Amino acid sequence: MEYGICNLSVVPLRAEPSDGSEQVSQVLFGETFEIVEWNDNWVKIITSFDNYPGWIGRLQFVMLGHIAYKGIKQAPPSLTHRPVTQAWKITNNSILYLPIGSSLSFLEGTTCRIGDEKFEIIGEIGEVENLAATAVSFLNAPYLWGGRTHFGIDCSGFTQSVLRAHGINLLRDASMQAEQGYEIKSLYDAKLGDLSFFENKEGKVVHVGIMLNNEKIIHASGKVKIDTIDDKGIYSKDLKRYTHKLTVVKRFF
Repeated sequence: MEYGICNLSVVPLRAEPSDGSEQVSQVLFGETFEIVEWNDNWVKIITSFDNYPGWIGRLQFVMLGHIAYKGIKQAPPSLTHRPVTQAWKITNNSILYLPIGSSLSFLEGTTCRIGDEKFEIIGEIGEVENLAATAVSFLNAPYLWGGRTHFGIDCSGFTQSVLRAHGINLLRDASMQAEQGYEIKSLYDAKLGDLSFFENKEGKVVHVGIMLNNEKIIHASGKVKIDTIDDKGIYSKDLKRYTHKLTVVKRFF
């Protein structure tokens, strides 16, 4: 098996080996993965922390040895917690702008090492705020299919990013996340950090959001926003109608 690590700020993870293919997720700085297939200018990977498959460009990562990969799997690195963290690439005196949830692999002091490159993390690495503050920091982030950052994010990328900042690793898609955690029987008992899941007409889970309390939910739909919720689902005050049918509420803490 071969392994790699992302040395760019954020890389699109695509469904097929093509620049025109659908973005299904993103790989962030310092994240590792298994390489399962090579195809011209593309490699098919499976991400380490959420086991998600897809294709990235050959020039968008560096190789990682088995021992180093195993070490990161056993002792996951610290994550960035601010919307943007600057990293000075020492080799060519350039700056990378790291999104929230970037992995500071092989961090020594304030220097992060990826392959032969060293990155000096500028300023404070950042402290974890409370979950509500982390979630609300995404307000007005535009909806982007497969996105995981403040500059574009989808519903399950939002829940995954926020909970990961607080020590909970979720799978990538809403339908996958709905299989995790344990069920809360009544919406009345929901509390900050619980996830609510929503279904389409066929009964498939297609949406997810984070409960702020048992009446308010923050979620990515068009943009990250706060709406009201009841037993029927999410009510949009902008659209003046219910937009998502509630399936289940899950707890992870």
